[in-house]
Formats: sequence, C-alpha cells, structure tokens
Amino acid sequence: MSENWEAIYSTDQLYEAEMVKDMMADNDIECVIMNKQDSTYRFGEIEVCVPTEEVFKAKQLIIEFKGE
Repeated sequence: MSENWEAIYSTDQLYEAEMVKDMMADNDIECVIMNKQDSTYRFGEIEVCVPTEEVFKAKQLIIEFKGE
C-alpha cells in the first residue's frame, strides 16, 4: 500500500472493520482493510485505511457512527 494512506480505525473484530468500510463506501471514500491478526490465534489488530486527503472526513463519519 502506498505511503499516502492512513489508518483511521483499529479493532480486533473483523465485522466492525467491515461496517466502517461500508460506511466509507456509502460516503464515496476509498477504503481498504489491513488485517494484521495472527491467522491461527486471532490476536492483533485490523486497521481501516483511507487516502490521506480523506482522513478528516472519514474520522468525522466514525465519530458520528459511534455517537460521540
């Protein structure tokens, strides 16, 4: 992945990352999921990444999603 991408959300649950990815797609923000979990023991993090220029908008959507 290019250096012009930034992680905006991190979780240990794949379904949460998929929900955030879907929310980004609904708002026309390109997004990828980087699964850094160990494949055997399922520990580690799953990161949702967006292009650097979309970070502010993406983080605002996550704040609204969480209800903060």
